[in-house]
Amino acid sequence: MKNHVLKSFLLPLVLFVTIGLFSQEKDVDNLVKVGDDVPSFTTMRFGGGSVNIDDLKGKVVLINFWATWCPSCIQELDAVQKDLLDKLSGQDFVFLPVSRQDTPEKIASFMESKGHNFPVYMDPEREIYSMFATKYIPRNYLIDKTGKVVYLDKGYGPGHLEKIYKEILKFLKKS
Repeated sequence: MKNHVLKSFLLPLVLFVTIGLFSQEKDVDNLVKVGDDVPSFTTMRFGGGSVNIDDLKGKVVLINFWATWCPSCIQELDAVQKDLLDKLSGQDFVFLPVSRQDTPEKIASFMESKGHNFPVYMDPEREIYSMFATKYIPRNYLIDKTGKVVYLDKGYGPGHLEKIYKEILKFLKKS
């Protein structure tokens, strides 16, 4: 009896502590948190031009860090046109996909093979990414119209872009 009581007490306690530690650990690689101002940066657009994040105030911005070699990134980018961009066309929304450490040649080959026609941006030395996180892609940061980080995530899976879409809509409605 004593053994049973001990097990029924210890097992939930161990699970609770483990889950608590895991949930704290999974956020350790984020350098930017919800509520922070977005770090200031300028990135070069693949194919020419550049964008400064500070110039996008007044719009809702989704910064997406990805790479041509990342399977989850590829899945996410394959779905983004239909699941986000087509639905948000004409709104105060900017999709800012930033390729982490890819060469222009790799990006060109990737974009051509995938048939993507949305603009992509480059971070060849990982300087921009290093302001946001230490590891893992894909990684998304949603920035509201005032320049605050209002949502962030990493990875890609079922329902992922639907959740981001709902968050974007929420912040497009706010003045």
